[in-house]
This record gives sequence, C-alpha cells and structure tokens, in this order.
Amino acid sequence: MNQSQRDKNDQACRTAEQFSELYYDCMDKKRHLINKLYLDTGLLVYNGNGISGKDNIQSFYAEMPPTSHTVSSLDAQPISEFAVGQQTTLTILIAGNVKIGDRKPAFFVQDFTITAQEDKWKIVSDCFRLQEPTT
Repeated sequence: MNQSQRDKNDQACRTAEQFSELYYDCMDKKRHLINKLYLDTGLLVYNGNGISGKDNIQSFYAEMPPTSHTVSSLDAQPISEFAVGQQTTLTILIAGNVKIGDRKPAFFVQDFTITAQEDKWKIVSDCFRLQEPTT
C-alpha cells in the first residue's frame, strides 16, 4: 500500500471516530435532530426493517425508547471515487453494546455509508442489527 492510500485510510478512521461520536450523541441525547444526519433519500435497515427518507427515519426513531450506546470497535474504509463520483464517501463498521429502554444491554453491529455533502457528512445508508441472546 502506498503512502497516499495509507493517508486516506488513516483519515477515514479519524472521520469515523468523529462521526460515530456525533451520531451516538445525537441518537442517545438529541434524537429529535437525528434526521439532520441523513440524506433526504437516506436508507435505514433496522433489524431487517427498511425505512427510506430522512423524515421517515426520524419518525421511526421517535417511537423508540431511550437508548445508550457504547462503541467497542470501529473501522472505516474510503470508497473509490470511481464508484461514487467526486464526493468523498466512506463505509464505516461499528460494534458495541446498546441499552434500549429498561432492557438489558445487548450487542449490536452497525454499518454506515456516509458521503460529504456541502462540507458535512450525510448518511446514505445505515444498517443496524441487534444481537439479542436467545434463552
């Protein structure tokens, strides 16, 4: 891997850390603003249920009990400009624990595709999967 690619990967990871802090702070403490993080045409797949459009995503999350997320690990990779045009686009994979309402904390994985739009990162797609233990 050449130095330029290493630099892009390092920048992607720094961006992912900043983005994840912003996203989970918004999700856990300022959920009424969550739609501002998505493109107008953003897509959310939450435990297999698809929701499209930032206003529909906002409505979906407004119905959820309070959450508290803890990120355990994350990784990010830049997506080739040949695949997405000239805007900078990243894929981010996050794993951690989430407490939803008064339920016990559970493991989750979430992956995002985010793109730079007018000097802000916007979510193109978001896939969340809760890993609840079976008893």
